[in-house]
Amino acid sequence: MSVTGPVASRIPPNRVIPALALSALVLVWLLDLGTIQPNRIVAGTGHGLLSSLGWIGAGLVTAVLAASIVLSMVPLARRYLLLLGLTGLSLAALPLLLEVFASRHLPEDSPYARSSMGAGFWCLLFLLSLMLIEILGRLKTRRSLQLMLLVFVCGSWLTLLRSDGLESLSLVREFNGQGGQFRQALWTHLALAFGAVSISAVLAFVLALKMIRNTAWRRPVLGAVSFLQTIPSLAVFGLLIAPLSALSSAFPVLQSLGIRGIGWAPALLALIAYSLLPMVRNTFVALTEVPESLADAGRGMGMTEGQVFFQVKLPLALPVIIEGVRITTIQAIGLTAVAALIGAGGFGSFIFQGLGQAAMDLVLLGALPTIALALLADALLTMLAASLKPTSARS
Repeated sequence: MSVTGPVASRIPPNRVIPALALSALVLVWLLDLGTIQPNRIVAGTGHGLLSSLGWIGAGLVTAVLAASIVLSMVPLARRYLLLLGLTGLSLAALPLLLEVFASRHLPEDSPYARSSMGAGFWCLLFLLSLMLIEILGRLKTRRSLQLMLLVFVCGSWLTLLRSDGLESLSLVREFNGQGGQFRQALWTHLALAFGAVSISAVLAFVLALKMIRNTAWRRPVLGAVSFLQTIPSLAVFGLLIAPLSALSSAFPVLQSLGIRGIGWAPALLALIAYSLLPMVRNTFVALTEVPESLADAGRGMGMTEGQVFFQVKLPLALPVIIEGVRITTIQAIGLTAVAALIGAGGFGSFIFQGLGQAAMDLVLLGALPTIALALLADALLTMLAASLKPTSARS
């Protein structure tokens, strides 16, 4: 329902969404939407929006972006809900543009030919994602709704990319050719990232308790974990190769466990070292910032010190502790990709293999799942932290 009169004047126009939509409109017309490659390595021929989709498809894309501009400027009471639906559906349907493009330009008599996403498509995807983030921020939606929207968009992409119309897409061909390795890389990436986060969370909790009970531990512990954070990741991986190689040579039983100078062992140790600072700092701050008056109230009710800690202090500190876990998890997921340089596996193996072969779609096969894992972890842990906050804080 439209809003008129004095109420309409109180609804200011949104200036961010028109700027993003206008940028997307200009870039999608100026840059290539897709590329046809004769094979995996040779650079392909780019096609613009009109050549890729024809007048009907190009007009539809233009109309959606123009409608976003208009909706964000007019004083409609529920304009952000309309924009949410329009932008969400547009993001979910983006692979259809690639399907139309491939059906129009892919040669039938060339079995090695493939289609790939052009710069215009990536700009459209990026700017639509920014528009969606802006809309969700304006609506102040719950994290559960945001997660459902993320699942809907990702599910739509997975469904469309598995369809027959996009089997010629070079990213899909890389996945089909590396299916077994992809699944192995997924489990390796998850094991390294979340294993390091779990171990560092336990260590951080113990160190934070020690710092609270003994103030003499605060400066050396914080100094040590801060120092570990300043060392470049590649340097940490390299520094661990020599001592682990010496240990595995001196104790053959370590080799039977897979602990060597390269592989998962140095990667896990490095990830734990990098995860300690945000974990220790957030856990220490969270536990020390709980008002002492609440602890005194618990003692006055007859609670023991253990009960005060586990029933009063820890529940109040958990949201801040989970925030440290969130930061650490996102960082660990990204650094695990770098750990492929020392033979740790994970999605980073596709990234570096693709860079070595000049196969950019193989790079994307490793980079895109890494980004998706980080976004999913961020959404889930943010929801968890929000649900653990006291009711008064959430309101």
